[in-house]
Order: sequence, then C-alpha cells, then structure tokens
Amino acid sequence: MKTYQDMNHEELVSLHTQLLEQYNCMKALNLNLNMARGKPDFEQTELSLPILDVINSHYDFGDKIAYCNYGILDGIDEAKDFFAKMLDTNPQNMIIYGNSSLTIMFDQISRGYTHGYLGNTPWCKLPKVKFLCPVPGYDRHFAITEHFGIEMINIPLYEDGPDMDMIEEYVNHDESVKGIWCVPQYSNPTGTTYSDEVVKRFAQLKPAASDFRIFWDNAYIVHHLYDEHPQVLNILSECEKAGHPDLVFEFCSTSKVTLPGAGVAALATSLANKEDILKHMSVQCIGYDKINQLRHVEYFQKIESLDEHMKKQAALLRPKFETVLDIFEKELSGLNIGKWTKPRGGYFITFEAMDNCAKDIIQKCKEAGTLLTNAGATYPYGKDPRDATIRIAPSYPTLNELKKATKLFVLCVKLVSIEKLLVNKKMI
Repeated sequence: MKTYQDMNHEELVSLHTQLLEQYNCMKALNLNLNMARGKPDFEQTELSLPILDVINSHYDFGDKIAYCNYGILDGIDEAKDFFAKMLDTNPQNMIIYGNSSLTIMFDQISRGYTHGYLGNTPWCKLPKVKFLCPVPGYDRHFAITEHFGIEMINIPLYEDGPDMDMIEEYVNHDESVKGIWCVPQYSNPTGTTYSDEVVKRFAQLKPAASDFRIFWDNAYIVHHLYDEHPQVLNILSECEKAGHPDLVFEFCSTSKVTLPGAGVAALATSLANKEDILKHMSVQCIGYDKINQLRHVEYFQKIESLDEHMKKQAALLRPKFETVLDIFEKELSGLNIGKWTKPRGGYFITFEAMDNCAKDIIQKCKEAGTLLTNAGATYPYGKDPRDATIRIAPSYPTLNELKKATKLFVLCVKLVSIEKLLVNKKMI
C-alpha cells in the first residue's frame, strides 16, 4: 500500500475525485451526529436510575436525621469513607461537595487568586501568575485559568505522563509558577496514564513558590474499559513520604459513574489545606446536598459494588471505542496521514492529523452533519501550534451512529490530507 506522500499528482487527484463523490453522498444523508463531548448515553445513565429509589419519603433516617438539615460542612462521614476508599486515602483528608468537581477546581483557583493558600499572598496582588498545562489537555481546565488571567504554559504530554524535566525546571526555579493541571489516569483526551516514576517526581518537586499546588483531577480513576488496566500511584501518599503533604489538591466525582449533573464530587488533600479550605467554605455555604451524598452511599453500600457497576459501564463503552479504533485501523493504517491513541479507559481517543489539517477536517465533518470538539480546544487559549490534534468522544452516539460518524471522519481525514499534500507540493 502506498502512503499518500508517495503518490504522484495524477494518483492524488484521481483519489480525491473518488473520495469527494463519497463525501457528497454522505452529506446527502443529512446526518445529525455529535462526538463533541464525553457525555454518557442513556444506556449508561439508565444503569444508575435505581439510585433515585434509595432515599424517598419513607426512608428511615434514624440517627441520620441531621442530614435533613443545615451543617456538616465537609460532608457526611459515610461519604468521606466511601470516597476515601475510591482514592485510597484517609477519610479525614476528604471534603465532600455537590455534584461538580469542576466547580471545586474553579473555587480553588479563585481562593488562590483572591485570598491565597495558607497565608500566602493572593495571586491577584502579584505581578505575574503562571500555570503549567500538559498538552493535549482538558479544555475546561484551561478555561478556568484563562478566566482569571493566569498565563498558561504548554508542557508536552508523553506516553508515561508530562515532561517532568520541563516541569521541574519551571516549578523549582520560577516563583510565579503557582500550579499545574493533571489528569493522571486516562488523561483527557489522550488516555495517558502517568507512570510510577512520573508520580514520584511530582511528589519530590521543590517549588520556588510555597503556594504551588498540583491540581490532580482524578476524573477517570474508576473508568476502566478492560479488566486488566493500569493503576496510578497514590499522589497523596507519595507527597507525604517526600515531606510535601500540602502539595496536592486531588479531585474526583461520580459525574460519569451515576447521573451526570446529579452525582457527588469530592476533594482530598492535607489536613492543613483542608482546614484552610473549610475556613472559606464556611462563608460560601452552610453545607452541600447531604441527601444526595447519602443516596450514593446507600446505593453502592461498599466499594466492591462500585467496581461491579463500572464493569457494566465498560461493557457499554468498550464496543464503541473498539468500533472507532477498528475503522481507523482498516481505513487509515499505512497511509501516513494520521495516528491515534488506543486508551485502556476514560472517555476519549486522540487523533493526530497531518499538520495544519485539524480545523479543515472538523469543518468538513460539520458540513456533513457531524460535530467534533473545536480544533485547538485541547490547548490553552484554543491554539494548537500544529493544528493537528482532534479529540474523539465515542460515548454519546449509538453504535450505528458512531459507525457512520467515524466513516465520515475518516473520509474527511483523507480528503483534507490529499488537499494539503497537493498544496504543499504546489500541484494545484
């Protein structure tokens, strides 16, 4: 099989004509498909609908009657125990919130900005504040730091985690660097899982800024696609061993475990950080939704039940991921016009197109009725320096819709790649 780069002008033009005819046929289907965000489909959320029956008007609260009132700022004990097991940490290090871990992250950035951590100078009073951003990364993380006017610095993300040499250079020598975004297991969007060595190097950082924090967004800690899966080293334990217990804010939630928008989110951190956070929270609110916290605990009962629940989720998600990867392999392998990740969990596949092709591929898909995440979204400020990275979210469409969307995507990759090659070779 020839790569596209090995084809001559006549071959490329002939192939482009054939592909364009196929593309126009697909446009005529008037598709309306969406692979833009990592949303669970209804089959996944349907697994969790019985959670709504656990706490009702006939529930015997007994000694839990206080859960029906104000108070218990850091969350109910049962929920702290449950999430501590999920994160392999101590319940005393937990704070249980409402439904959104993204809200917790926003709040933590906001507190650093307006009041500072543990008595440090608020960032708003400093001449410059910087954040490190492993890329490709999560667009909503970058949106938060951009919202506060914090300068974001790209850090390359490799197969075992972010470039630790760069991180150590910035963190250990630049006092204006105040944090880093991390998705340590099945990173959004590449599916990368950090190696033990990377986690240990994070724990052994010696920040120039005493208020530097690792924002450890463990969103996919239980979202495995296969029984055999990688496991990330416990960052809180490693930081304690290294003598830096205050270095980390770790976040998680049940947003894609139970019902999106109706789950429970949590934060794990040092006791000093926790005390500092609760001081601010006591002004912000009187307590989060303890009934929903109790509902989740009563529904799962034990951490083993959560594991079984997530295996059911995986059984629904796995065929979708494998469908996309199978089509990529059959249609694009050997053509040298793209490469893609093969994640073991999480919600995304990353496709790397030829340079300066991502925007055009996404636009062609849109014109034919399939929405993808905007080009550049996986980089700070929405600027992918190579215009090559495309995030694929297979979860929401049905399997049949997903096949159509993926075949359209492949068609667009081929078309745009040929057009780019013809332009680069000055053949058109």
